[in-house]
Amino acid sequence: MAELTQLGAVAEPGTPSTVADASTGASKQVFVTPKAVEKIRAAFAREGVSGGLRLGVLGGGCSGLSYQFKFSADARPKDHVFQFDDVKVFVDPKSMVFLDGMTLDWKDSLINLARVRESARDQECGCGTSFSA
Repeated sequence: MAELTQLGAVAEPGTPSTVADASTGASKQVFVTPKAVEKIRAAFAREGVSGGLRLGVLGGGCSGLSYQFKFSADARPKDHVFQFDDVKVFVDPKSMVFLDGMTLDWKDSLINLARVRESARDQECGCGTSFSA
């Protein structure tokens, strides 16, 4: 853990930790609802993995950009690391540009198992998995 350049303090349940951007000194935040924290924790237990949830943004999708969600054993040296109870969320610096201020929520449906809301996106596709900025 010594190689992490930014590590947020442990937050109260359902509230995010905040990290400062090393280049500008500005706070960066990602929010995760308590229901999403519970579902992430359950997914880690079900899959028998540990580490954190990596949130990212990739080119593609019907609106130009897509969200990426995957398990990650460790944070990378330049990642923003947020902690919600015992759940860690890792965001790389390039994705943080798009994800700063977003809220990850959980919606139980056949199409949308995880859903991002209130991010700094301009338009969202009808499927909710891609956006433009």
